[in-house]
Amino acid sequence: MKKIVLLGYMGCGKSTIAKELSKKLEIPFIDLDEFIEEKVKMTIKTIFAEKGEIHFRKLEHECFVELLNLPEAVIIGLGGGTPCYANNHELLKGENVLSVYLKASIDTLVARLSLNKSNRPLIADKNDVELKEFIATHLFERSYYYNQAQHIVTVDKQTISETVEDILKILA
Repeated sequence: MKKIVLLGYMGCGKSTIAKELSKKLEIPFIDLDEFIEEKVKMTIKTIFAEKGEIHFRKLEHECFVELLNLPEAVIIGLGGGTPCYANNHELLKGENVLSVYLKASIDTLVARLSLNKSNRPLIADKNDVELKEFIATHLFERSYYYNQAQHIVTVDKQTISETVEDILKILA
């Protein structure tokens, strides 16, 4: 069974789009970060603080592989950094995988993320100028990995429904 994998930078709409797509396709959505937290009974923040990023990235890779090996069709929402570590970007090209990069411009991401910075530890303390610089740097560093996805859907100025329709057209 095919796995639909949604990837992109934080704030691009992975979870929101995946939930809507899940309803339309009647396929379960699994958020990789939530899956990890449930599996190890720790928050991502705690894993980073107590065990470090290397431990987290190893765990993240193992959980991603586990989800890709499920017998049923699922929609998997990756963390923003997932494709950039442990050769996870290579897993986006599997024959059993349909990967979609939800591409958002820096301005779109700044507008979306500045609204709920407090929920995101990486950017909670940044003003809008710092936030824009942070996002621009990260996108530059991660673009190679994000662009390994089989399909790219631009989310700028799109409604949730329009983005979901774009993905459904890819699936058709």
